[in-house]
Amino acid sequence: MSRAIDELMHEHEAILFSLGILQKMADAASSGDSRPGAAWDTRDARELVGFLKEFADGCHHGKEEGILFPAMEKAGILNEGGPIGVMLQEHALGRDRIRGMKAALEGAGDRGAFAREASGYIELLRRHIEKENTILFPMGERALSPQALEGLYGLFEDHEERVIGHGRHEELHAMLGEFEKRYMKD
Repeated sequence: MSRAIDELMHEHEAILFSLGILQKMADAASSGDSRPGAAWDTRDARELVGFLKEFADGCHHGKEEGILFPAMEKAGILNEGGPIGVMLQEHALGRDRIRGMKAALEGAGDRGAFAREASGYIELLRRHIEKENTILFPMGERALSPQALEGLYGLFEDHEERVIGHGRHEELHAMLGEFEKRYMKD
């Protein structure tokens, strides 16, 4: 596997982990449980939604949309009516869900709306990641030369530096580590 695709799959692992935390928050929001540590903490939920917007959408989806997908399309993989187009539609649906979660967290927070938006986002992203990992990325590995894939890796690194900045990737992973301590105890 190329370093470029390996990096995207590694990012998928972090996103899937964050979805597990989001699920705990959504469960607590829908149950009405507001005990300390019960996972419905609007400040934490806002921070996790911020992580999803910055890391999953801005950084990760930005690499796919701005770098990988155009290279794959140039190599003959269909966008319009094809797998790239489906992934782009799902990215847009994910952005809608992130906006919905953000809106639900305004003020005191609408627990029900947050839980619905979060659950929809979790379901969408889990299916989306499975399709990318098992269908789209292997297509890219076959369609692109090893040299092209290595070039993509360098572009991914440049993108990350430009979009989230030096050292931010590590800060975001540390944030997930803190959430893990609070929400993934059991």
